[in-house]
Amino acid sequence: MLLRTFGWSFGITLLGLAAAAYFWGADGFGIVLILSILEISLSFDNAVINATVLKRMNPFWQRIFLTVGVLIAVFGMRLIFPLLVVALTAHIGPQTVVSLALDSSKTYNGLTYAQHLEAAHPAIAAFGGTFLLMIFLDFIFGEKEIRWLEPLERPLEKIGKLDQLSVVVALTVLMLSARFFAGDHAETVLLAGVAGLTTYLAVSGLSSLFEAEGDEEAEEEAESQASGRPAKSAVQVAGKAAFFLFMYLEVLDASFSFDGVVGAFAITQDIFQITLGLGIGAMYIRSLTVYLVRQGTLDDYVYLEHGAHYAIGALAFILMVSIKYSIPEVVTGLIGVTFIGLALVSSILRNRREGGDGDDPAELDAPSGVARL
Repeated sequence: MLLRTFGWSFGITLLGLAAAAYFWGADGFGIVLILSILEISLSFDNAVINATVLKRMNPFWQRIFLTVGVLIAVFGMRLIFPLLVVALTAHIGPQTVVSLALDSSKTYNGLTYAQHLEAAHPAIAAFGGTFLLMIFLDFIFGEKEIRWLEPLERPLEKIGKLDQLSVVVALTVLMLSARFFAGDHAETVLLAGVAGLTTYLAVSGLSSLFEAEGDEEAEEEAESQASGRPAKSAVQVAGKAAFFLFMYLEVLDASFSFDGVVGAFAITQDIFQITLGLGIGAMYIRSLTVYLVRQGTLDDYVYLEHGAHYAIGALAFILMVSIKYSIPEVVTGLIGVTFIGLALVSSILRNRREGGDGDDPAELDAPSGVARL
């Protein structure tokens, strides 16, 4: 199981580190290794959230996530997307942006590629922070069969019955961030934050719509088969739902990873070293996501999903604060690891109370989410 799930990650790691040593020597090898470790250590909460979504997708789309999704994550989100951000925010032509990225000493309007990317941080933080905040708010205000922090979660579920409360809170946080953190970038922060909110509502709304239609089709299929009538296929509807869930995962990955791309320039100015190092890390995050799904880990350790969402909420607020103040990445990483660690320990203690192996009676009927890829 371990080798089958992480085999590609191990192989890409060996090839990537060998390429780093060949092209850049020992220094390049060390830089790529450090970037890979940083990406993995900062993204455990990303893997857990990915797994909660991935287990709702059929095996075909799980394979798409592990293959096409990796290509999008490595080359799209960690190489091409930063180029597009610099081009749009600095109003630079594509050829000039590529030229700046390839030559770290070259400048445009007095700024290098890394400096242009850093200048785009307020927009990046507002977009990603708002998107992640909506994920956290919809979870914390939504009804849950299992609660981790009962005194906090139960009253929040009650007030969460107010229609569109998550949107109201997210917009309030965005306005306060623009007022107190953005300074001269207030307009940019507001526009980027609204774009993040719109993206979340569109992608999650469409995926929920098609999932609901898929459920209706499945019920009709079962009724048709029971009555002996010809059944109608629900593959297309399920495909649409899975597609939008896939898009949701890719935007989520961008929200998690882009700040790491900016931070990577503190280690190296070479975009190929950054792409290679962060790409290796992205492979492991995806493999870990699939491993969690295959093992049914989220069903065995029921508070992991809670811990990951709390980590996402903390990251969302950190991104908003980082519009004005510099927050070390180690702080972000430690917060995420702490929430996941506490959730894991709480789950283990709960399993011991319930019988020792995680087979809680309330969970026996729950779908395991295990899929063979």
